[in-house]
Amino acid sequence: MTERPAISPTRQEDFPEWYQQVIAAADLAENSEVRGCMIIKPWGYAIWERMQRELDRRIKAAGHRNAYFPLFIPLSFLEKEAEHVEGFAKECAVVTHHRLEASEGRLVPGAPLAEPLVVRPTSETIIGAAFARWIQSYRDLPLRINQWANVVRWELRPRLFLRTSEFLWQEGHTAHQTAEEAEAEALRMLRLYEGFLQEMLALPAVAGEKTPRERFPGAVRTLTLEVLVQDRKAIQAGTSHFLGQNFARANGICFLSPEGRQEHAWTTSWGVSTRLVGTLIMAHSDDNGLALPPRVAPTQIVLLPLIRREEERAAVEEACARLVAELEEKSYAGEPLRVEIDVRPLPGGSKNWEWVKKGVPLRIEIGPREVAGGTLSVGRRDRSPRERLSLSVRQFVEGAEQILAEIQNGFWERADAFRKAHTRRIESREEFVEFFTPRDPEKPEIHGGFAELPWAGDAALEEKIQEEQRVTIRCIPLDQASERGICPFTGKPGSHWALLGKAY
Repeated sequence: MTERPAISPTRQEDFPEWYQQVIAAADLAENSEVRGCMIIKPWGYAIWERMQRELDRRIKAAGHRNAYFPLFIPLSFLEKEAEHVEGFAKECAVVTHHRLEASEGRLVPGAPLAEPLVVRPTSETIIGAAFARWIQSYRDLPLRINQWANVVRWELRPRLFLRTSEFLWQEGHTAHQTAEEAEAEALRMLRLYEGFLQEMLALPAVAGEKTPRERFPGAVRTLTLEVLVQDRKAIQAGTSHFLGQNFARANGICFLSPEGRQEHAWTTSWGVSTRLVGTLIMAHSDDNGLALPPRVAPTQIVLLPLIRREEERAAVEEACARLVAELEEKSYAGEPLRVEIDVRPLPGGSKNWEWVKKGVPLRIEIGPREVAGGTLSVGRRDRSPRERLSLSVRQFVEGAEQILAEIQNGFWERADAFRKAHTRRIESREEFVEFFTPRDPEKPEIHGGFAELPWAGDAALEEKIQEEQRVTIRCIPLDQASERGICPFTGKPGSHWALLGKAY
């Protein structure tokens, strides 16, 4: 009889529910008492901290400095940029009163505010107001600022990590003397994100530009990174916006040019969020739970002491302590190895499965037999949970870095191969419909992926395709093939290649 995996249902049976069950089994997060908001639990937050630490290092190395701006934004600030406020209007949470007062045994809002305050959906307007004060001359440019913060966008269909009413992110904001400098900055930060996704999270992404219909409200250009996850849907993993002079004009961000003229600055904004945790889960995890690339794993190696009798305790614990001391002197990817001992008085099998479901790359079992033989029983998260390697302590200590590198590279190779296998060049409308239509609606068969096709349509055609197939143009890839074909929807020569898919 085939043994059932740890997570039920499986990915094939019900991918959305599988995703929720992986989060629960790995103890990453839970829904809060406020609809649409989540509590990020310690293991989930530790993963976000790993991402945050590495991204923060890269952002600072690119010349940006961290700052913090208010959570509350005056409504009048948003009204300055009409397209921006229209784009976010339905998602805004608004504070209209301050102070609570007792009334008939209940607390009710007290004094109304002179001006309503919007709870930060994004910070272009309030940071723009600060930039207008800070920038006077071309000598003050470029100005590069980053903020780590929470934002609120009132979500109607919440899903842990992917869409929540409150989430965590970083948002970068820059101002420049010329359009060319600002556009180059937007592209530079997109490529920074792309490198982070590849090197840290083992996530292959398609870098491209959003169509005018999908642009960030108020932007001139929106650049994006699109990741294909295991149910063959796309997740927008990061964006970078060239804002032109739109926000500079709205907020009065002006500078005195070298020629003595007053000019408006050219600005950018860019960000990634805790959505990356959800992307990581959907791209790499399996039917036994979360699976973490070693570089992002909060714990890379967990030691599981096997103590059945009290007289075995001293020798096993001493062996564990020695091993931890030796491993912590080693490094991987420029950082000391992150090692943990699970000393809880639980059965070894229970602890082993718990760490499998939490996605730790390496599990080491040490019992009296291993102590006596100077060996270790090693389980790798990228292999069957039942598979064990028997290595000497010296072999493992000297080879731990290489094993972690193999696991990290394996995550990348599998994800990249998956993306390539489920990206198809489309030549006809019929092929397009077939690609995104389940062959048998009665079965939970996964279908779709990324469709590449020559595009010669407009916003109306985009909307029609979305209504009929629930498919959108994810991006116009930055790396374009030289040949052009015929758009399968219009019969006209394509002006560029477009990447289409179903998305979260």
